Amino acid sequence: MPRIEKTQSEQERKDQIKKAALKIFAEKGLVGTKMSMIAEEAGISQGLSYRYFASKDEIFALLVEEAIEESRKAIRDIAMFSGSPLEQIKAFTLQMLDENHKLYFLLVQQALTLEAVPSKAREAIERYSPQETIEQIIPIFIRGQQEGVFSEGDAYKQLILYFSVINGLILQDAKVIGMDWIQEVDRLLNILTK
Repeated sequence: MPRIEKTQSEQERKDQIKKAALKIFAEKGLVGTKMSMIAEEAGISQGLSYRYFASKDEIFALLVEEAIEESRKAIRDIAMFSGSPLEQIKAFTLQMLDENHKLYFLLVQQALTLEAVPSKAREAIERYSPQETIEQIIPIFIRGQQEGVFSEGDAYKQLILYFSVINGLILQDAKVIGMDWIQEVDRLLNILTK
């Protein structure tokens, strides 16, 4: 990796380190990540990385908090999107399947499942409820059912199925199996539509 130029602002450097850390955490996990790996990915010295973050745990916790806020923002955005219920769910699905979202998703999955998670990350996870996401999408789905676009039946159970499929796709390395989930979004939404 090329070295970052000295003219970068403090915030740009922090963002570069966070971006590098997100990639390494997603690939190696919290336990398998070292500050030296993050610094190398960011193109800076390990000593310089400590100028901005005291430890990998600090970066991990910050990224988990950002991931949760990004998830909440995505839900707010879909509710404000003026399209049909199908267009709203499609926009949300595309956002979830975006490659950048995948890294945050993997990070949150680690925070949810690992026992040794930094306390600030644990606190952020305890404030976050995946149930909250489903409950905010249910009204959109029910409106789509009323308009005859989405399948009839228990909206909660159908959305659990939808999220299970989305989560499974996010965990797959689509490039390895020659797929592009974003191009398959209409087929994917068939699990919800009539």
